[in-house]
Order: sequence, then C-alpha cells, then structure tokens
Amino acid sequence: MSQNLQEGISVRPVESRAGMLTSVAIVEDNTDFRATLTRYLDAAPGYRCICACATSQEAIQKIPRVQPDVVLMDVHLPDMSGVDCTRKLKELCPNLQILMLTVYEDNERVFGALKAGASGYLLKRADPADILAAIQDVKLGGAPMSSQIARRVVQSFREPPRNAQKSESLSQREEEILQHLSKGYSTKEIAEQLSVSVNTVRTHLQHIYHKLHVRSRTEAVVKFLH
Repeated sequence: MSQNLQEGISVRPVESRAGMLTSVAIVEDNTDFRATLTRYLDAAPGYRCICACATSQEAIQKIPRVQPDVVLMDVHLPDMSGVDCTRKLKELCPNLQILMLTVYEDNERVFGALKAGASGYLLKRADPADILAAIQDVKLGGAPMSSQIARRVVQSFREPPRNAQKSESLSQREEEILQHLSKGYSTKEIAEQLSVSVNTVRTHLQHIYHKLHVRSRTEAVVKFLH
C-alpha cells in the first residue's frame, strides 16, 4: 500500500483543466489499495472513479461498457497479468488510455505493457498530486514514463521485425495528424489545429494504428518518425 497516497487523501489535489470531469477505472487486486485509490479520486475536484475491478476478467467485462477516460492498471493480477489485460482491452477499445501501476520499476513487465498498448506507467508510491498529473497527461495525449523505458521503446523500433507486414500508405490527413502527435499535441488540440471534430481525429487515429500495425499513439509516433 502506498503510504504517500494514504497520507495524501486529506491534501487538496490538483484541479482538472477547464473544470471537466475526468472518469477513471481502477484494476487492482489489493482491496485496501483499491479502496484508498478510489476514495482519493472521488475526493479530488474534477475526478471520478466510475469502475473499480479486482481481476482482469472483471475489467474486461465492465470497462468497455463504462468507457472511462483513463484506466489505472495493476501490473500483477491474480487471474491474468496486467499486460495481457491491457492487450485485450486495447483490442476491445482501441482509444482507451491505460496507465500501468507498479510497486517497482519492473522494466520487463512495464516495457511489455507499453508494447501491448499502455500509454505510460505510475509507481504506486507516487505522491497523490503526481497520480492526478499523470492521469491528466495521458488523457491529453501524453505518455509518462522513465527515460530508461522510453529508450527501450525507441530501440525496439530500430530493430526490423521478423516477417513484418507491409504497412499501408498513410493519407495526407493521417500524416498531418501524426506530425501533430510527434509535437506533443493532444487529440483535442489536433482537432482545433485542423478545424475538425475530436471524433474525426479519433477515427483517423484508428486507421493509423491499423495501417502501422501498432496499438498506441506512442508506438505510432516512434514508427512514423523512424
């Protein structure tokens, strides 16, 4: 259990941007930590925990129905690993943003989760304000991770994959969206830059993921730049 999180419940957390509610789902098998995290999110202005699951199977059943903005996913789960659960959820909900929760910087598992489609990771001992900041970062299109993990992500794309499928050609609009992503723009900001709706950008992102054979915007940007 994170002592920082327990102590931080009474501390005024960071407010979300523009007063918009950020919905969060939790997948965590530790009952006490799950309850503590749920209470903290519900007490934070602009945040709400809309789903708290103890197992991967429960998450796979419930999360696609409630469609949260961000999922906090434990790496170690009793029935199916957090990595496998992430992969399955991304297949069901390609636009779902997932942050991995881990006690230690378990590089192998975290790296595997990022390749499976996670957008970043959090240490369970993180300060409460850092948890909210990471949730907002991912919601706005960021990818919080250590430099060590980020380097591994980049290196993985420098190695030519075996029996790689030939990627389909990207349209001019899809390339424009990838260029904006590479500059750190969020989905909403890209929509404003291109004078289109957020849903239109999300549809283009789905096509990009399919054409590049990737599962996340991090993978798409790295592969596009490479």
